[in-house]
Amino acid sequence: MAKHKLQRFAENETFGNLFQQSAYDRAGNEFPLKGFWRRDYFHNDNPIVLELGCGKGEYTIAMSRRDTGRNYIGVDRKGARLWRGCKDAIEQQLGNVAFLRIAIDNIPHYFGEGEVDEIWVTFPDPQPKKERKRLVSPKFVETYRKILKKEGGILHLKTDSDLLYEYLLETAAAQSWEVLENVRDVYSQVCDPLLTEVQTFYERKWLEEGKTIHYVKVGL
Repeated sequence: MAKHKLQRFAENETFGNLFQQSAYDRAGNEFPLKGFWRRDYFHNDNPIVLELGCGKGEYTIAMSRRDTGRNYIGVDRKGARLWRGCKDAIEQQLGNVAFLRIAIDNIPHYFGEGEVDEIWVTFPDPQPKKERKRLVSPKFVETYRKILKKEGGILHLKTDSDLLYEYLLETAAAQSWEVLENVRDVYSQVCDPLLTEVQTFYERKWLEEGKTIHYVKVGL
């Protein structure tokens, strides 16, 4: 396992669609694409959508294939996982996909103000004992606001966690965030086909265990 990880880390260094925080830490320079993702990487003016905690990038890849009129960036800390998404995007010649290997707390260092249109959080750790570490907590949302467009910025949550689902709805009400869509069970209610046609590794696992998959779309 360790050998495979080392091989993947080495191959990650060769991928043109992967940007790793350590490379810029060592150089001591500001991230060069901050504020210029559309112009200098994607070479278009299309909306930018992030998937936070993207793992192997299943959702990032699927969304990019489904909607070529948007640019998608998967964000995760785990290089061995990101290797799979980068590899798939290259093999499928997806020009509207990139990946960032960074801690989510540091995301404002990689995007300009208002540069991002939408953020997806798919099956994050619900952090039952640490509210501030939940990726949909007010603490994190304030971080997202620094990079989301001022009017019409959107946060999506897809989760198997009843706790996290209810938490976001309650927090949205308390914070005056607008709940644009609320689907308690994506497999028993009418909803966007994207929510059922695309399944991550963990989603398949939770479904096998009989868990309900929830979805919430919030305007910030």
